[in-house]
Amino acid sequence: MRTARRIIGVDESGKGDFFGPLVIAGCLAGSEDIAFLTELGVRDSKKIAPKKLLSLDEMLRSRLVHTVIVYLPEEYNRLYVRLKNLNKLLAIGHARCIEGVLNQKEADLAISDKFGKEERLEDAMAELECNIPIEQIVRGEAIPQVAAASIIARAEFVRQIDKLSSQCQMTIPKGASALVDEVGRHLVAEHGAEILSKVAKTHFKNYGRAMKPKLPLQL
Repeated sequence: MRTARRIIGVDESGKGDFFGPLVIAGCLAGSEDIAFLTELGVRDSKKIAPKKLLSLDEMLRSRLVHTVIVYLPEEYNRLYVRLKNLNKLLAIGHARCIEGVLNQKEADLAISDKFGKEERLEDAMAELECNIPIEQIVRGEAIPQVAAASIIARAEFVRQIDKLSSQCQMTIPKGASALVDEVGRHLVAEHGAEILSKVAKTHFKNYGRAMKPKLPLQL
């Protein structure tokens, strides 16, 4: 099926980051767009420097039909409490992205970077009556359309983190490291415990660590 002329690629960014939203993007590229994607050097967004990432994002958005869904932390946390499973939320988001692209232009096939049981995405698409063949592939960024979607999603995530940094008046780190815990503790000390549900994903283990004040060093 990957010989199909019009393919929708779907990928996400932010699922492994305590701070910031979950972003899911889908974009359509036909056979006539492959040379364009190759010339841009489209590849896995995690391997692209932030400045280059934002530049590529602008070019991809101007050329390709696309949909971007942003689950800001407060909405993300509400949905996670209801669904109790990240992959269920990813399935809904991926299906909505595919639907959003199809509402703009017809396609022959959708390819998603695989994130869990295949039935979850298939069921989510069926619920939306989204009738298009779907492939779910491990390391899907090897497919140009999925790589393009990963760039669009990552660029939007980077913009959202930059916006969050401005709002919090400090640099908000990506990932889920010890530095993330430290920044979380600082935000709780400055703004109260309720701040975390507005800026972070509260089911992460970082949440519990950020809620505990740092103990003084015992000598």
